[in-house]
Amino acid sequence: MFTEKTVQELAQVLGEKLTNAGLVAATAESCTGGGVAYAITEISGSSQWFDRSFITYSNDAKNQMVNVDPLLIEKSGAVSEPVVEQMAIGAVKNSDADLAVAVSGIAGPDGGTAEKPVGTVCMSWYNAHTCSKTETYLFVGDRSEVRTQAIRLALLGLIEAVE
Repeated sequence: MFTEKTVQELAQVLGEKLTNAGLVAATAESCTGGGVAYAITEISGSSQWFDRSFITYSNDAKNQMVNVDPLLIEKSGAVSEPVVEQMAIGAVKNSDADLAVAVSGIAGPDGGTAEKPVGTVCMSWYNAHTCSKTETYLFVGDRSEVRTQAIRLALLGLIEAVE
């Protein structure tokens, strides 16, 4: 249903759904570097339904800002489902938001491994009132394309988390 919508259109839909549900969102972003929050804040009036973004590019930031356990990062790696789960929960707990998306990945062109190649992105959506979902994706393309695909999917997942 939303496959043909642009990032900006998805952010608009998200805002409408959050407003109608009386909910507020936050983000915890690593490889997208605030891109999800940028798309959201491009929408006029988004301050009514978007609280804040944590740009947690470093492992220390993940720990300090959204309470990710450093031992978990050491054990699982920053790009892992357990880490993004803690990031999403931490974003809600450290904000006035009801739900959040967390994104961590390897956008490239460097940094990939055989186990986690370039394009690997882990995402977690957490709604304090209902549910959570965590997934790992493998996007194809250059750095910009990987990040854009991750931003788009993050918004789609937030829409789903409201519904």
